[in-house]
Amino acid sequence: MTKRFNTTGACSPVKHYMVDLTSRLEAIKAMVENGDYFTISRARQYGKTTTLRALASFLRDDYEVVSLDFQRLDSEAYSNTPSFVAAFSAAILRTCKNFPHGIQERLLSFSEEPEKNVSMQRLFQVLEDWCAASDRPVVMLIDEVDTATNNQIFMDFLAQLRAAYLDRDITPAFQSVILAGVYDVRNIKRKIRPDEEQKVSSPWNIAAKFTIDMNFSADEISGMIDRYEADYSTGMSVKQIADLIYDYTSGYPVLVSGLCKMMDEDLVSMGLFPDRKAVWTLEGVKAAVNILISEQNDLFDSLFDKLEQYPEMKEKIYMILFRGQPIPYNPDDPATKLLQMFGFVRNDNGFMQIANRIFETRIYNCFLMTTESTNTEIFRLGVQEKNQFVKNGLLDMDKLLRKFIEYFDDIYGDQSLKFAEDDGRRYFMLFLKPVINGTGNYYVEARTRNLKQTDLIIDYLGNQYIVELKLWRGNAYNERGEKQLAEYLDYYHLKKGYMLSFCFNKNKKIGLKEVKIGDRLIVEAVV
Repeated sequence: MTKRFNTTGACSPVKHYMVDLTSRLEAIKAMVENGDYFTISRARQYGKTTTLRALASFLRDDYEVVSLDFQRLDSEAYSNTPSFVAAFSAAILRTCKNFPHGIQERLLSFSEEPEKNVSMQRLFQVLEDWCAASDRPVVMLIDEVDTATNNQIFMDFLAQLRAAYLDRDITPAFQSVILAGVYDVRNIKRKIRPDEEQKVSSPWNIAAKFTIDMNFSADEISGMIDRYEADYSTGMSVKQIADLIYDYTSGYPVLVSGLCKMMDEDLVSMGLFPDRKAVWTLEGVKAAVNILISEQNDLFDSLFDKLEQYPEMKEKIYMILFRGQPIPYNPDDPATKLLQMFGFVRNDNGFMQIANRIFETRIYNCFLMTTESTNTEIFRLGVQEKNQFVKNGLLDMDKLLRKFIEYFDDIYGDQSLKFAEDDGRRYFMLFLKPVINGTGNYYVEARTRNLKQTDLIIDYLGNQYIVELKLWRGNAYNERGEKQLAEYLDYYHLKKGYMLSFCFNKNKKIGLKEVKIGDRLIVEAVV
């Protein structure tokens, strides 16, 4: 069977190219051996189902594993307790084949007659008896718990699990219970009684923290691609390709697999590359990134639905991206919790950063391509003039900056300093966007994003251009910026870079000039 890269549903090592999950599974098994109850709470398409299925196999030599999927329980299952007990019992009977004497029959009686007055307590008495009679400790895995949240029946179920956990030194209980979903069960606001206000309930406050990193590391990506290379012998530099994929995705599982799948299946058929050998190069990765950022898919649709649903998240994202405002990571802030839960941000040395470059560029595009933004004069001029900025497949950044200076000064030259902080960068991106749209992309170097400067990295047909965007704060500050930009050019192995300064002094001198820093050339533009 020919293996493929997979982006839909759970991955199978028999059918799909996958990263090696062994170290992750061993870490989770250590939590199971410790008797922990916990939630694997991660954003959409983060490999939760794949991990749970692999974990079930990984544990079966030592444990009796009950592996359930609450997505298979319909809404009727949560209408009342007997219905839930019936559906839950039926799910166990479908999944498990080996039961101690009498357990299967008791579960079967629950599943066949949901109209009986069956309590949650009676269900858990059977589960307790099962754990007592089992030859091996019983571990329960439940996927897609999001489908069960926000209702009293599920709260009662969790409360029983919690009670069993607290009494397990007296009465038999599951060795470990693992729930998986996007929402952290401990943090969901729900109405416990119809006449009460929404509040946070804590029936799952016995849960251990799950801190295992589920992002793919560059080495793990390299291992996956190495297995692909063994099958196809493209001659690629595996480590170089894996490192670049990691740079764009920060190891977000579905983005990693999505780029690899596109390179394997689409780029040749689209006529962008002649064969596999040409695809599995740095240029191939960048081409796949450009396509992925531009396409419509369920993950991006879900992300932007969440931004519209939670305006407080959208405001924080805007502050990070366009205002360059460092926002401390505060685990007690509701908006921060939501941003991390949905996969938008990560904690980077105590400050929030956008989770990966692909999300960042897509979010930039979302903010920029609003009706309000595309109706601005600077955007219309970018559309109108875009053809003159590309020569022989190269982006003519000198000419683009010169034209931007001219147009920006005409339109916004008399604005205040506050305008520069909030809007200057956005207007340059609005001018740039139609020029590179469909062919190139850009992202912001997170290490330099602050109130004073931003390094914009532009990818266009395999070439990179670095543009430092900053406010003019005097000659001394500018000279330090030149040296810093020269260092970034060295890091990116480039000889030429660009500096765009927004200056609102009355005596400013707008225009372009060239500055040599060692063997690096910096083109400075002042508006």
